[in-house]
Amino acid sequence: MGEPSLELALAELLPKILPSNVTSNIHGYGGKDEFFKKVPNRLKGYQPSLPPDWKIVVLIDEDREDCLKLKKQLEDMAILAGLIPKSSCQKDKSFQVLNRIVVEELEAWFFGDVEAICQAYPKVSANLAKQKGYRDPDAIKGGTWEALERVLQKAGYHLGGLQKLKASSEISKYMNPESNRSKSFQVFYQGLLEIIDSKQV
Repeated sequence: MGEPSLELALAELLPKILPSNVTSNIHGYGGKDEFFKKVPNRLKGYQPSLPPDWKIVVLIDEDREDCLKLKKQLEDMAILAGLIPKSSCQKDKSFQVLNRIVVEELEAWFFGDVEAICQAYPKVSANLAKQKGYRDPDAIKGGTWEALERVLQKAGYHLGGLQKLKASSEISKYMNPESNRSKSFQVFYQGLLEIIDSKQV
């Protein structure tokens, strides 16, 4: 996983998604360079002794990179570590690694839940999701964190610049995973639900 703000958001979101009998640990990495430097070795370390009911979820920001290329990079990383990614898993064999990409950045997930933004920052317009340019959270032009900064500053918040960690903590605690409009969030969410279903079989 990438940025600290994503780690904070997941700390709020995972308890809303995972049942009480499913535990999770979050391991964050500062940025993509550090991520791709450290995660391959971490995956190799897990491979020999990964319990059959454990799943590894790898989550990274797209950051305006080629999504398909980035996904292949993640899949290859898992395969080289001797693990089975979901995309290459045969029906009769359980996968070990679920790779997911945040398109394009974590803030797109926040725009997928405008109600949560408004609960955290009440002066933001409740009609934001209907405004041109914000209807598709994963296709906001000019960068999603920059867009969130503009929206919040227009409403009188974060006037000194977007404090990503603060915003992540404040917004994510109000988020409703089931109703989030971000397609990339829903792909991540559905992947977690599939893991939960496999544990209940």
